Amino acid sequence: MRGYFGTLDAMPKLKLALLLLTAVLLAPALQAQDAKPAPAAANPEVLLHTSQGDIMLELYPDKAPKSVANFLQYVRDGFYAGTVFHRAIPGYLLQGGLYTRELQPRRTRPAIASEADNGLSNLRGTVAVARGADPNSGTSQFFINLVDNRRLDFVGNQSGLTWGYAVFGKVIKGMDVVDKIAALPTRGIGPFAADVPNPLVVIEGAQVIGEAAPAAAAASAPAPAEPAATPKPAKRSARKPASGG
Repeated sequence: MRGYFGTLDAMPKLKLALLLLTAVLLAPALQAQDAKPAPAAANPEVLLHTSQGDIMLELYPDKAPKSVANFLQYVRDGFYAGTVFHRAIPGYLLQGGLYTRELQPRRTRPAIASEADNGLSNLRGTVAVARGADPNSGTSQFFINLVDNRRLDFVGNQSGLTWGYAVFGKVIKGMDVVDKIAALPTRGIGPFAADVPNPLVVIEGAQVIGEAAPAAAAASAPAPAEPAATPKPAKRSARKPASGG
């Protein structure tokens, strides 16, 4: 039988064509429903291998991109290998990242802008950029908060005192090692009047997890021709981190 739609034999072919067309049109929508969002990139982690044990840090590039990039560059350059924690004050902080075993400062890259106003607080276990009186004077030095030091947080941009200190990471493993270092006896030696752990605690290596360890040769960065100014350690009552370059 013939009619407007042709023969009856053509009907199954027409239905098949319509089904195929429908499948083609629906495929993108079905794929979009099945597609899962890509997992967010994990925060970078850094292992500090010290003479007292290992300390693992997680960094927050979303909150402190400049501080994290600066710290990672020093790690990848092998800068921290052979430096010491030169300042330990129980109930306050542990600081290092500039001075060699001979307590001589290493040459650093230019200072970075402070990111203390990033909303992160100086709570126990957090890692922050050490600096001088100028909020934008941080280089390689960092400190680990031994307690909740909220008085070191950003309050306002009126002065260096109100600006606070930029948190850029946190200890996620090895806080017991940090506490062990902070509990060591301290002394005055070299350019420091007090608070230097005895024996010296050396950062023997630093490595970004998932990356090759820096070349050993990169660890021997030259000392500056004119040593960077070393502010006197803050009095314990003042509770202010000191920088050193």
